[in-house]
Amino acid sequence: MSELPVLPAKLDALRAHVLEHSVKRGQFTLKSGATSTWFLDTKQTACRPDGVLLVADAMLDVIPDEATAIGGLTMGADPVAFGVAAVAASRGRSLRSFSVRKEAKDHGVTGRIAGALQPGDRVVVTEDTVTRGTSPMEAVEVIRAFGAEVVLVTVIVDRGGTCGAMCDEAGVAFRPLLTARDLGFEFGT
Repeated sequence: MSELPVLPAKLDALRAHVLEHSVKRGQFTLKSGATSTWFLDTKQTACRPDGVLLVADAMLDVIPDEATAIGGLTMGADPVAFGVAAVAASRGRSLRSFSVRKEAKDHGVTGRIAGALQPGDRVVVTEDTVTRGTSPMEAVEVIRAFGAEVVLVTVIVDRGGTCGAMCDEAGVAFRPLLTARDLGFEFGT
């Protein structure tokens, strides 16, 4: 583990929480099939009351004022989107939250969107951790097909360092709160 970079106070507090609760060390096989000596279970931060407040504090600083909704691919986005929307509401800011299902539902309210997303919304796509970037990009496609505009992709931790290029190619801004390097690791290792 390398020396940690200096971060603004809010991000430093979030990093401390992630390092304490979400970073696991050992031998892990990642979703991609690659092996790693560290793993991020960032839901351990996003699902704790003190953690979600830290996430919301940092994320609300990067979410554009014109954003009207926040969500992403279930399950990684759910605690982040719902927590940030709730904290935002307590501060007088309205962000509707939603989930993008992994596959379309064929009964009741059909389709891949579940929650309060509306056509024409200006959307922040979120995720707890991103390694390659495929989940946020899948969410971007579904949200655009639904008729909403994606204005930002933001995640608690960018583990892999490749999502930014994917967002650039899709014409969407990317602002991770933390990166692997901020946690003392190299991207994708």
